[in-house]
Amino acid sequence: MNIDTSLIENVASLARLELKDPEKKKFVEDFKEILKAFSELDNADVKDVKMSVQPIEMQDSMREDLKEESLSQKEALKNAKHKKDGYFKGPRAV
Repeated sequence: MNIDTSLIENVASLARLELKDPEKKKFVEDFKEILKAFSELDNADVKDVKMSVQPIEMQDSMREDLKEESLSQKEALKNAKHKKDGYFKGPRAV
């Protein structure tokens, strides 16, 4: 991949960033350094390594659904300031 100021300008425009020329030159060098670091991963010996799709075991953190008695309509509306015909009354939506 050819990393030059035109690539940096394209990425900056996609990110809606305005970069000055010194910043563009610095990002060219930074991108090259980053890609060099990642290219070292290509040399890693992973021939006998088992693939891991989910490296950290996930557990369901939700509680069990328990059937419980619900409030009656009268109890639910007991503290409501705005109610009408047995329902909560909200602002008019136009």
